[in-house]
Amino acid sequence: MLLELLLSGVLLLGAYALLCVTVLKLPRCQSSAKLDGKTAIVTGANTGIGKTTAMDLARRGARVIMACRDRRRAEAAIQEIVQETGNGQVIFMQLDLASLQSVRSFAEDFLRSESRLDLLINNAGLVNSGTTEDGFGMIFGVNHLGHFLLTELLLDRLKASGPSRVVTVASKAYTMGKVDFDCLTTHRDLGLGSSDYQLLLKYCHSKLCNILFTYELAKRLQGTNVTCYSLHPGAIKTEISRSSSFLWKLFLTPIIFLFFVDAESGAQTTLHCALQEGIEHLSGHYFTQCAPLTSIEPKARDDAVAKKLWELSESFCGLS
Repeated sequence: MLLELLLSGVLLLGAYALLCVTVLKLPRCQSSAKLDGKTAIVTGANTGIGKTTAMDLARRGARVIMACRDRRRAEAAIQEIVQETGNGQVIFMQLDLASLQSVRSFAEDFLRSESRLDLLINNAGLVNSGTTEDGFGMIFGVNHLGHFLLTELLLDRLKASGPSRVVTVASKAYTMGKVDFDCLTTHRDLGLGSSDYQLLLKYCHSKLCNILFTYELAKRLQGTNVTCYSLHPGAIKTEISRSSSFLWKLFLTPIIFLFFVDAESGAQTTLHCALQEGIEHLSGHYFTQCAPLTSIEPKARDDAVAKKLWELSESFCGLS
């Protein structure tokens, strides 16, 4: 009996090890691009994929703007990045995506102090209940609307600095998402309720918004030297679910521990979209595992929904 248990344990460990080096192993960005003289903004850069992305860009010589809400955590991350890369051009700038005024203030400060913008990495995301300062659902406001306004306010500088890129971190969770315009116009949110499952659904809806935003943005950027991409980073161990309930964390923790990969692996598709040469003709596409996904679901390529979401977002942000 003991021998059978030992053999079963060895087989399970072997199967898990094989899984880790095959299915769970993500490809790495192959670009050797140097970024001396280039400027990048990374939102949510103090932790997880954002921090790893900022680290890589700094190592390549970029001036990296860490666009974060929490100054203390951002400055701790900056100290680590500077020590690791030797690049002293890693700068904190205050940005709270849950406040449209904060987004405007950030853009004003950036445009006043920085002469160029080569990369805008819309990385920050959350799965929190509550509402933003402007009365929007927190997940919609931070994951989509704040980044929408930020991108719009910085487009002219991106165009002036081109060739430049906008990279938005979405998720395969978009497959469970939808855009309910009735709910958006009535409740200023992507859905109702605040249970863990309802928050997860809102997150899925917001990731569909990210992809539709990128799809529509690419159309509006045709004829310019700015390109844009959305992406699925993979199943990554990050702090995005840190506000979840105890029971939800109890359910998720063993799954995350066993089957999710680290932030460095999760940043590779972001870096690919930001740095890889020869993908300009794929502007507006959705990437996963450092490659464009050709079999994306039709709802993520719905021209009418993408256009309507853009126009509604403009209205919410006071741009139209």
